[in-house]
Amino acid sequence: MTLFFTCVGLLIAGYYVYGGLVDRIFGSDPSRAVPSATFADGVDYVAMPTYKVWLIQLLNIAGLGPIFGPILGALYGPSALLWIVAGSIFAGAVHDYFAGMLSLRSNGESVPNVVGHELGPVFKQFMNYFSVILLLLVGIVFVLGPGKLLSKMTGMPVPAWVAIIFAYYFLATILPIDKIIGRFYPIFGALLVFMSVSLTVMLIISPDHTLLPQGLDMANTHPKDLPIWPLMFITIACGAISGFHATQSPLMARCLMNEKHGRSVFYGAMIGEGVIGLIWATLGLSFYKDSAALGAAITTGSPAGVVKEIADSLLGGGIGSVLAVLGVVILPITSGDTAFRSARLIIAEYIKLPQKDATKRLMIAVPLFAVGFLISRGDFNVIWRYFGWANQTLAMVMLWAAAAYLIKNGKLHWICTIPATFMTAVTFSYISAEKIGFGLSYDIANGIGIAAAVCAFVAFFVAFGRKKNNTNTPAE
Repeated sequence: MTLFFTCVGLLIAGYYVYGGLVDRIFGSDPSRAVPSATFADGVDYVAMPTYKVWLIQLLNIAGLGPIFGPILGALYGPSALLWIVAGSIFAGAVHDYFAGMLSLRSNGESVPNVVGHELGPVFKQFMNYFSVILLLLVGIVFVLGPGKLLSKMTGMPVPAWVAIIFAYYFLATILPIDKIIGRFYPIFGALLVFMSVSLTVMLIISPDHTLLPQGLDMANTHPKDLPIWPLMFITIACGAISGFHATQSPLMARCLMNEKHGRSVFYGAMIGEGVIGLIWATLGLSFYKDSAALGAAITTGSPAGVVKEIADSLLGGGIGSVLAVLGVVILPITSGDTAFRSARLIIAEYIKLPQKDATKRLMIAVPLFAVGFLISRGDFNVIWRYFGWANQTLAMVMLWAAAAYLIKNGKLHWICTIPATFMTAVTFSYISAEKIGFGLSYDIANGIGIAAAVCAFVAFFVAFGRKKNNTNTPAE
C-alpha cells in the first residue's frame, strides 16, 4: 500500500513542481490570443470551458491504453509502477504539453506541421504519412477490441458491431466538436475516474486481496521471462508516454480559452492518466496471487477478461459488469473516433482543404473510413504490435521537435532532449528485436538502440546547437 500511495503522491507533486517548471520554461502567456477566438469556425475551433476541455483531453488520450497497458505491464512486477511515475512526469506529460502548446502557438495546427516547423520539411512529410497511418491503426484497434467483446455479450457477429462502431466514428468525425464530443465526453471522462478510484478503494478494503504483495522487490516477474527493456516501455505507453497523444492535443488546443490553461489540460490530463495507469497496474499486481496467475488470466480471457473479472469480484456482478463494459467498450470508442477526426484534420491541412463546409469534410472522411474498414479485416495481433512501435516512435519524434524549439529559442532544452534520447533507444531496440522488425537477439538489438540514441543526440546538437533565438519560429 505504501508503494502505491507514494507513487500517486509523486505524480501529484510532479504536476505542481515539474509541470510548473515546464510551463515557466515554455513561457505561457495569458494575454496572447488563442486559436479558438481568432479562428473560430463552429466546427473544430470552438471555445469550451477548461474543465470540459480537461475531461475531453483525458478521455481522448485514454481509451484502453491506461487499462490494458498497465495490466500487461504488471506481468513485469512493481517496476511497472516506477515507469508509470517517471514516464508520466518527465516524458509523457512533457510530450503532451509541448504537443498542445506548440499547436496553440501555431494556430491549432496538427502534429505534422508542428514537427515540420521545428525539424524541417523532411520530417513534416514523414509525419504527414506516419501520423495518419498511426491514427488509422488506433481507430482500428479501438474498433476491433470493443467489437469482439460486444459480440461475446450479444451473439451478434463481430463484423456487424465493427460496422456499427464505424458508423458512430463517422458521425463524430464530421460533426462539430461540441455536438457529440463536447457534450458527452466530459461525462464519460468523469466516469472513467470514478471507475478507477472505486476499484482501488474496494481492493484496499477487500479481505481476499493484499495490495502489492511483491512489496519493494523490483525483480522481473514476467512468467515468460520477457525482458523489461525494451518491452515494458512499449507495453505501458498510455499511462507513461504515448505518441498518440500528440495527435490529440491539437484538437483541444483549438478549444482552449486561455494559454495559461495549457498546463492543467495537457500536462495535467497526462498526470491524471498516469494515476489511472497506476491503479490498473496495482490491480493487476494485487488481485492475482502472482504474475503467473495474472498471465494465465490474460491468456484465457485477454486483458478485457481481466477487467471484467476484477470489476465483478470487487464491485459485484451487476455494477462490476456495467463498469467493465464502460472500460473496454465506451472508452476505446471515444478515443477511436477522435483518432479519425485527427486524421481528417491532418489530411485537410496537407491538401489545404478548409473544413468548415460539411461537404469538404465528407470528401476526406469517406475515403478515410473506407481504407480503415479494409485494414480492420487484417490480423488484430499484428495490427496491435505495429501500433505499439509506431506509437512510441511518434512520441520520440515529437519530443525531438520540442527540444529543437527550446534550443532554437535559447530555453532549457534538456527537459525534452533527455526523454527524446531515451525514447530513441527504446524504439530502435524494440524494432530491432521484434519479429515485426528485424528479429535480432536482444543483446544486438539493445546495442543498436543505444547507438541510435547516441547518433540522434549528436545529430541534434550538430543541427541545432548554434540555432538559438530564432525569431522566425512560428510558435514564438
